[in-house]
Amino acid sequence: MNIKEIVDSLHLIYYSYDVQKKILVKDSNYSNQHTESEFFKITYYLSKYHIQFNVLKDKSISFNESKYNLKKYCSRILEKIKNSNKNIYLLNNEKVKWAKNIPLFKIIHIKKEINLDDYDALIFTSKNAVHAIEAMNKDWKKLPAYVMSEQTAKLIKDFNAKLAFISKEKHGNEFAHELLSLLKGKKVLYLRGKEVVSDLIDIFAKNGIDCRDEIIYENKFNQDIKKRKIPKNSKIIFTSPSTVKYFLQVFSWDESYTAISIGKTTAQYFPNYIEPVLAEDTSFQACINKALSIE
Repeated sequence: MNIKEIVDSLHLIYYSYDVQKKILVKDSNYSNQHTESEFFKITYYLSKYHIQFNVLKDKSISFNESKYNLKKYCSRILEKIKNSNKNIYLLNNEKVKWAKNIPLFKIIHIKKEINLDDYDALIFTSKNAVHAIEAMNKDWKKLPAYVMSEQTAKLIKDFNAKLAFISKEKHGNEFAHELLSLLKGKKVLYLRGKEVVSDLIDIFAKNGIDCRDEIIYENKFNQDIKKRKIPKNSKIIFTSPSTVKYFLQVFSWDESYTAISIGKTTAQYFPNYIEPVLAEDTSFQACINKALSIE
């Protein structure tokens, strides 16, 4: 087995493999028993297959040679300087290395009474829904959660809830089809935002899945946002259809900009004069990596 095959077989959520740099990068936003568990899982399997590796200061794992190499060291320093000088904008308040934030929206929880005793499983397609239900009814943690992304899965695990499934497809309609066999015969609750861009509910209905939905948060334009000058040749990351809408309400598009779309669905919401570049995966880090790779 090669490194990529081993990584894929471990179904990691706190570590992601950078093929070009040959590094398993640890998500620095988390430091808990779950990240430690994945670290020991990774190192055990690498040792089992006699694969040489080095543990870096931040607990990321490198597969490069350990010998000191001045050329490589200087190359890394130059790369850091180059990355820090790039203008990469993330249109929310999530802190990700190398990105500047423009928080275009606010998440508002919609408080309501939800009786979870009627359900066998929960579906989440967003971290926002997890935060919202946690504020309303902590009993949600007793039910198995089926989620669409690693980012949502990390939050589920941070709350010590029951993570049952993470989508391999990372897109709403494909996610729904993945769940058909897993949710057959179960009563399911889909906790979601006011606006959705997938046909998940319809797909379930057509395939006999008993699923109800509850709107427990909404995405609202941040009225406090201040217009700023975005330099030419900036890379701008759009993480939802609403970020496309809100950005164009505030800023004018310059042809020197590059739009990075987090996924296929968001990419469909750009006007004709903007051709977005698709990230390799539906995560903020994947979007940053894509932005860094574009000159």
